Amino acid sequence: MARVWLGVIEHFKEILPITEKTPVITMYEGNTPLIKAENLEFKIKKEYNVKLNIYLKYEGANPTGSFKDRGMTVAISKAKEENAKVVICASTGNTSASAAAYASKANIRCIVLIPKGAIALGKLSQAVMHGAEVFAVEGNFDEALKLAKEISTKYPVTLVNSLNPHRIEGQKTASFEIIEQLGFVPDYQFMPVGNAGNITAYWKGYKEFYEGKLPSLKVKRDKLPKMMGFQAEGAAPIVRGKPIKNPKTIATAIRIGNPASWEFAEEARDESKGVIDTVKDKEILNAYYLLSSLEGVFVEPASAASVAGLLKYVKIGYFEKKQNVNVVCILTGHGLKDPDCAITTAKKYVKIKTIKPDIKSIVKQLNLS
Repeated sequence: MARVWLGVIEHFKEILPITEKTPVITMYEGNTPLIKAENLEFKIKKEYNVKLNIYLKYEGANPTGSFKDRGMTVAISKAKEENAKVVICASTGNTSASAAAYASKANIRCIVLIPKGAIALGKLSQAVMHGAEVFAVEGNFDEALKLAKEISTKYPVTLVNSLNPHRIEGQKTASFEIIEQLGFVPDYQFMPVGNAGNITAYWKGYKEFYEGKLPSLKVKRDKLPKMMGFQAEGAAPIVRGKPIKNPKTIATAIRIGNPASWEFAEEARDESKGVIDTVKDKEILNAYYLLSSLEGVFVEPASAASVAGLLKYVKIGYFEKKQNVNVVCILTGHGLKDPDCAITTAKKYVKIKTIKPDIKSIVKQLNLS
C-alpha cells in the first residue's frame, strides 16, 4: 500500500529539528513533481549535439505556489512550539505569501515588509488574502530585511526569513526528495540565486545524504552534484563581489542586492566545484517561454533562471565532453505568481486573431483542409 504524503515534516522527521512537543503546522507541502524534460532535451541535442538527461523540479506545485513552503512549515511549527504570537518577514513576494498562509494556519499574527512597487501582484494578493499586515517600505528588499531583523531583535517577534535556521532545515528536504525520485544523485543542479538561502539549503541536504543521514533512503551515496547557481545580470552581487545598491531585473524574486546567505552560497559553489554566474533578463524570458511552450510548465520569471543558465552553459560548450549526464533544474515558483509578466511576454509570441463566428472562418485561418 502506498504511503500517504503528510508533508515534509512527517516524511523527513528523522532529519529535522522536530520533537514530540512540536505542533506540526502543515498543508502537505513537498512531494513536488520531478518532470523529465524530453522536448528541451531534444531541442538541445538537435541544436548543439549535446545529450543531457534533464529533470525539472517543479516547486510551484507547493500549497502557496513556491519552494518557500518547505521551510515555512518548519519555521512556523517551531515558532508555535515556542509560543510565538507574532512573526515577521521581509519579502519580494514568495516568502510573504508562504509566511502569511502558514501563520494563518497556526493562528499567529503575521507582519510583512515589502519593497514598495517591487513585488509581483500575484504574490502580494496572496499575503493580503491570508490576513498578513503588509507594509510597503520606501526602499529595496535589503532595506526591508534590515528593518525586519531589527524589529525581531528588539521586540517579541519571530523572524521567518531564511536567516531563521529552521527555514533552511525545511528547504533541504528538496535534495532528499530529488534523490528519492531519481533513485540516484544528479550530476548537476541548476538553480536561481536571490537571497541565496535555497542553494544553501540544497547543498546542506546533499551533503547530509552523502554523509549517511536519512538511512531509510536506500540510494547509492557515491557522489555530490555540482551546484550551478544563477543570478540576474542586474542583480548579481555574488558574481560582482560586492553589494548592489539598486538591483534591477524582470525576475522580482531574485531582485536582491545583498543576499543574507551570501557566504553559504559561495561555500556551496566552491565545495561542489560548481559556479555562480549571471543570466540576462532576455535569456530568462526566453527560458520562461520555452518551459511553457515546450514542456507545459508555467513558472515565474525567476524560476526560469535555472534553465537560462543551463542553456547558457550548453551554448558555451561546457557539456561538450560530458555526454549523457543527469541535470536537475529547480523551478522555484508557479507562473501565476507574476501574471503581468506572463501577459506581457505572451503578447510578444502570440497574436490573437479575430474571426467571424462560423466554422469556415476558423478553418480558413487555421489553413485546414
